[in-house]
Amino acid sequence: MPSASSAEPAFGAADLSNCEREQIHLAGSIQPHGALLVVRDSNHVIVQASANVGSFLRTRKPVLSRPLRALGGNLWESAGSLARASGEAIPFVVRCHVGDPAHPLNALLHRAATGEIVIELERAGPQIDPSSDIQRALQTIICANTLQSLCDESALLFKQIAGYDRVMLYRFDEEGHGEVFSETRKPELEPFLGNRYPASDIPQIARRLYERNRVRLLADVDFAPAPLEPRLSPISGGELDMSMCFLRSASPIHIQYLKNMGVRATLVVSLMVGDKLWGLVSCHHYSPRSLHFEMRAVCELLGEVIATRIAALESFVKGQGELSVRRLEQRMIESISRDGDWRGALFDSGRSLLLPLGANGAALLFDGQLQTTGETPSTADIRALASWASTQLAGGLHATASLPATAPQFAALKDVAAGMVAARVSSSGDEMLLWFRKERVRTVTWGGNPFKPSPGDDPRQLSPRRSFAQWHQVVEGASDPWIASDIARARLIANSVTDVILQFRATSIVIARDQLEQVRRQVHASDLQVIVAEPDGAIIEANSACLRLLGARPDGLRDLGDLPAFFAESGAVAMRLDALRRDRRAWRGDVRLRAGADEPSEIHVRADPVVGAENRLLGFVLLFTDLALRRAAETARRQFQESILGSRRRLAANLESQSDLKAQNFISSVIENAQLAALEITDGE
Repeated sequence: MPSASSAEPAFGAADLSNCEREQIHLAGSIQPHGALLVVRDSNHVIVQASANVGSFLRTRKPVLSRPLRALGGNLWESAGSLARASGEAIPFVVRCHVGDPAHPLNALLHRAATGEIVIELERAGPQIDPSSDIQRALQTIICANTLQSLCDESALLFKQIAGYDRVMLYRFDEEGHGEVFSETRKPELEPFLGNRYPASDIPQIARRLYERNRVRLLADVDFAPAPLEPRLSPISGGELDMSMCFLRSASPIHIQYLKNMGVRATLVVSLMVGDKLWGLVSCHHYSPRSLHFEMRAVCELLGEVIATRIAALESFVKGQGELSVRRLEQRMIESISRDGDWRGALFDSGRSLLLPLGANGAALLFDGQLQTTGETPSTADIRALASWASTQLAGGLHATASLPATAPQFAALKDVAAGMVAARVSSSGDEMLLWFRKERVRTVTWGGNPFKPSPGDDPRQLSPRRSFAQWHQVVEGASDPWIASDIARARLIANSVTDVILQFRATSIVIARDQLEQVRRQVHASDLQVIVAEPDGAIIEANSACLRLLGARPDGLRDLGDLPAFFAESGAVAMRLDALRRDRRAWRGDVRLRAGADEPSEIHVRADPVVGAENRLLGFVLLFTDLALRRAAETARRQFQESILGSRRRLAANLESQSDLKAQNFISSVIENAQLAALEITDGE
């Protein structure tokens, strides 16, 4: 049906342009196979009645403004029971007698939101004992161990018990579109099994009524509505809310819809799973058909049991999915203990990530790295997809079964990624899990062309539904849809990975802190003079050797900006440090310390920026060498070498004969070893 306009048309006044918002609960009329009375709560005086009440009760006396007791029989006693109950909005049924002579009726009573007591009357059916049928049906339903077998058996049960020509189990998807999931029918009828119908076929207001009133009967599409008299309530001044009335008239647009299908009577039972309208048991008959309350009650009970079984089967599937995720989480934790990383558990086999969602590929972006399994796009394409998905995440997750439709720039990836689920795994926007499904070209069968525009606003011109012959749509550029259980498992896996990442990083903090303390102690105790600083210049560590060299107190050296004051050429040192911090320019140079002595000490400075991944500045390291000590060591080495060479010449002069050659070779080895020792000693200062 067309999308709704902003208007809210009254019942029966809607056309195809605004049927979505038709006030179908304010019908103001009923189907004539029953009668309706509205009585004042305080004195049980009838204030509204359907126009057919006289003929239905076989009385010529007016009923309006008369007390309910005046109708005869014992109906007024039941109304009194409801009056004494507080807030009874759910209808309850009583078998009673009304009229003179009294005849048996079923009365359904409930309290309207405005306080009136609403009484719906229908002919009482024969007394039946459905217990054996119910017991057999319950056993069949309980024994069904798959969703498909449950729905097939349920459709057959409804056909046997309710006797309609066609029974369909109609299931809604995440977008509200419906599919005939199971069907049983007379052999001569055209099959509807597998047909899909757009969400607009059942307006939202109708869906809300299906949630409140679980059984809906339409006895004959050719009925003449019996209006309420008066139309407006003398008590509230408004129209009667007929949401809970089983006799409520059906919308003329819905009636035309059924006529276009050739259907004469319907019974619809809601399937509520987890407080959500999961689907409908939709029964069609091709001649007028009504069911007494007793049989409707059986159908309602079966609907409740079927819905409960659906919930159980879905819970089992969900539980299996949760169990597999918990096993995966345990493997990740074990992988941390065994390998020091958790990612191995995700990628040790494709089954861990792919099977829970039925994906053909998956990818993890974490800590700047990318890991994949199965069939996936290229690295560059995955990073582009992740960047796009990070802008789409709602509640930390985004799913699409058609990337070409939602993000045309990725249309070329449909062979490996026509559908995608993206889930964030940390507070960082670019760390996420991605699952991919390739394109699956398929044919979707609709019950009539859902995309063909209607030529006008007349319900008789419901052209997409005038002929309900199957209409086939070839779907391209899309994967198999991600169903609710897929999304639930993706969220579970992502949450587990998030927890493991947090645990991993928290553990890393403890390990890193211990390692940092060990390194800090080693640096602090070193004889080499060193300063370690943060990216902003704040000094993390200036070890004891450095403080002694500079003649500084620990509290006098907190930032690199404090260093120039310790040097004779403070301006030049400040410029070098500024270039180090601002431009990351390394510094090598000799400078003089500012000291009280006549000859200030000279030191050699080696300063470097420390750069991490993605060119991120981590801090600075400065090493100082006292040049006076180095020069003293070089002088000592030179003198030592000269002394060794002098000794060699003296020995050589005394060993001139050929017989002393072996001695000369031995002395040369000793001299060379002594020179090497001199180098090692002086290099070690």
